[in-house]
Amino acid sequence: MTVLLVRHGETPWNAARRIQGWAPVPLSEQGREQATRLGDHLAATYDVDRLVASDLRRTRETAALIRGAGVDVEPTFDRAWRERDFGVYQGLSYEALFETYPEFAVTESGIAALEAVPERGESLLDCRERVLRAFDRLVADAGDETVLIVTHGGPLYALLGHLKGIDYVESIAGESQGNCAVNELRGGQNGGFEIVRENDTSYRE
Repeated sequence: MTVLLVRHGETPWNAARRIQGWAPVPLSEQGREQATRLGDHLAATYDVDRLVASDLRRTRETAALIRGAGVDVEPTFDRAWRERDFGVYQGLSYEALFETYPEFAVTESGIAALEAVPERGESLLDCRERVLRAFDRLVADAGDETVLIVTHGGPLYALLGHLKGIDYVESIAGESQGNCAVNELRGGQNGGFEIVRENDTSYRE
């Protein structure tokens, strides 16, 4: 089984370092170009059997552009692959949030930040739990298919950190995922997965 995990294209809120969460933020012009180039690359490199995406606007748009570039698979949308719900703090800059509410800053609060729940939102631990459950369901169902998942930075940190066996705090604080970066897993339900590409945007060079 091959699992391709990609982050959505850039949005204006990414560029401004604003917290998006579940907000219906569209792709920027650069984000649309990134998604089209990603689709060109994926279509030329892989024979994708299944396309799964978060149902938020920026991932829907990314999936549509990937498909339009040649990955001719009808997408299915699954809210389990959404970004963390940041509740009432969506729209704030990261700097403003962490200066005012340091309990949400993983680099400062460590494990306590994983458990902190924004008003009308969810904790990082809750986000990770739903992503890992979604991954397990997909692996159990997909057999030896090549599956493309279009998701967000938060779910990628949660899943890749889990597969690498590293601490969740370390994964969030120390890892990076570029817009439209490619992560490739190979393996299966019984033997586990090997990460053969991670945060790879070299196809744009």
